[in-house]
Amino acid sequence: QVHLEESGGGLVQAGGSLSLSCTASGSIHSIIAIGWYRQAPGQERELVATVNRGGATNYEDSVKGRFTISRGDTQNTVYLQMNSLKVEDTAVYYCNARGYAGSSVFDSWGQGTQVTVSS
Repeated sequence: QVHLEESGGGLVQAGGSLSLSCTASGSIHSIIAIGWYRQAPGQERELVATVNRGGATNYEDSVKGRFTISRGDTQNTVYLQMNSLKVEDTAVYYCNARGYAGSSVFDSWGQGTQVTVSS
């Protein structure tokens, strides 16, 4: 079983910055991709940013140039630096990781962390 532990988030004024981190633990053989999704009230969960094992990143258009995703030295940790935050960035942010644990494929989610941007 793969567990994702998230930290960070909170309340910030528009234009401010926050950072999120997520660490995957368990019997992980390799991570194919790890990243962040978000879900605002009444909306579907959407991709924010991901990074694959080769280091390639993918960002949702509205966060390009403002958010930066990076991996830690252990490769099981991912960070999301969020700058120039907007009210519309308010959502619950979820960490997601996909990869191999033993001979099985996993696709795991964290419990989510609230990011609230006030005007």
